[in-house]
Amino acid sequence: MQNSCDSALWSVCKGFLSAFQGVLSWKWDGRFGTALAEFRADEEDRVRAILEHYLSVAWNSSNIGEAPDSVRMINSHLGGLMSGQMLLTSDPDKDAFMFCAWWPWNDGKTVSIRVGPSYKEVSASEKAERIKLFKDCFGF
Repeated sequence: MQNSCDSALWSVCKGFLSAFQGVLSWKWDGRFGTALAEFRADEEDRVRAILEHYLSVAWNSSNIGEAPDSVRMINSHLGGLMSGQMLLTSDPDKDAFMFCAWWPWNDGKTVSIRVGPSYKEVSASEKAERIKLFKDCFGF
């Protein structure tokens, strides 16, 4: 990766993959431009503990209005938060940060998470290059 922002995200990405090895299987979600994993609801505590190690800020439907613009933009891109859903982030005041959408399914048996990077003030070509690097990190 090319700069300190990318290096920080690379470290988080590698940490995710290592911590979730044998726990989650990842696939690319082109609809939202994120890495996607699904798991059984009985694994929620284990998965959330790992996520919170890397993404310590939690947003939900009651506090998302107080989030920085960058987080609210992600929330809007993902369709907004419904009851029971969360958006976890690393420090959203940084120029680049990671986010995770936590979406329990209506069946009560499955949860999906979508993980991605967010960059402030980058050109479309820079963003495309950085998304490619993010995808490479996950092996997509």
